[in-house]
Amino acid sequence: MGVFKAYDVRGIYPRELDEKLARRIGLAAVQVLEASSFVVGRDMRSMAPSMAAALIEGLRAGGADVIDIGLSSTPMTYFAIGSLGAEGGVQVTASHNPAEYIGFKFTCKNCIPVSGDTGIAAIGRLAESATPLREVSIRGTLTRTDVSTLYVEHALQFARGIRPMKVVFDTANGMGGHMLPSLLARLPLDASVLFQELDGTFPNHEADPIKMKNQVALAAAVRERGADLGVAFDGDADRCVFLAPDGSAVRSDHVTALFAQDFLQRAPGAAVVYDLRSSRSTRDAIAEAGGRPIRDRVGHSFIKATMRKEGAILGGELSGHYYFRDNYVSDSGEIAMLCMLSIMSQRQRGIVELIKPLDRYSATGEINFEVSDQDAVIAQVRSRYQDGQQDELDGVTVQYKDWWFNLRKSNTEPLLRLNLEADTAAACVARLAEIEPLLGPRH
Repeated sequence: MGVFKAYDVRGIYPRELDEKLARRIGLAAVQVLEASSFVVGRDMRSMAPSMAAALIEGLRAGGADVIDIGLSSTPMTYFAIGSLGAEGGVQVTASHNPAEYIGFKFTCKNCIPVSGDTGIAAIGRLAESATPLREVSIRGTLTRTDVSTLYVEHALQFARGIRPMKVVFDTANGMGGHMLPSLLARLPLDASVLFQELDGTFPNHEADPIKMKNQVALAAAVRERGADLGVAFDGDADRCVFLAPDGSAVRSDHVTALFAQDFLQRAPGAAVVYDLRSSRSTRDAIAEAGGRPIRDRVGHSFIKATMRKEGAILGGELSGHYYFRDNYVSDSGEIAMLCMLSIMSQRQRGIVELIKPLDRYSATGEINFEVSDQDAVIAQVRSRYQDGQQDELDGVTVQYKDWWFNLRKSNTEPLLRLNLEADTAAACVARLAEIEPLLGPRH
């Protein structure tokens, strides 16, 4: 697949992705997406300004008008696309990837994401071809716009009666540190921010908050300062992870369930979409709150498409993505943070007390296995557990009354990813010991 992935364009700079290719990607995007205007935002990586400039040059040479919003989190770019009525948009970012990576996240009108099937593969074929790409005689216009103030006002619409509390944030030198000060200035928090300086070399730790090694500094600060909550953002701030006062991470599927309970009070009967790795307690909590639980494939393009189809008010993934209907059906770590603070304030309870009723089952979390012939292993597992209820929504999911598992391929590596859950901790350990020998060595 090269740099043209299932959900975005991403590669090592400049070996795999450079300014020359960026310009061609811009030209190809105009042709494939047939959009006459694009919003372009960029993250804090050292190569992002030149890569954004090259992309913009390609877009304009192809005839598209460009609204350059400059330094921006991915959620802010989504907001600009939706609020300014652009026909497309691009965020220049590599999200949580290491410093040597750069990439592009493409979006169509109304913030509908462009995936491999809906444009990225076609853009890649054109951009990497040897033939000259079509350029127009009258170039597209270039407008520079600052949407940061408008975005802050938009995000704060999700804040409801936030009370004073002590919170520690870790922005991992990523884009969370760009807008967080403006939000905090409007909130009654005793806030501390770790690694707020924008630095695309990530000198302190990787900007992937799901990994425990990247939670260490925040966990220590939360305990040391006696904080009510810890919040960790990824590199482009479209994801966040919450930490309890003891420094332990709160499972994102439990957060989805908590958010659903809150949102469904204001939208009775609405649909809530969750990814198929999520606990059964997420499904249970949505139904108990009067909502319509919808299980979906992993990946933002799938979740967003299902939300639009079903008119869902909310979506959530185990990776820390939270999607909001009233945020152009898009994800935002900043809005998720405001929602959590609002729920804690409205219910006057700590996060541990709020989550405890949702922690009903025992899960392994996602475990990766190195597998060369992934299809053969999945077929073997399907045969071994043929007495269970099976579906192939994403990989294979096998369900029994008291336990279930999902086994799916990685989109980018020769790995199989396993998520397993059982009614009890003992059953979870036993079932994992049973299935693990079929899957090979852990990664």
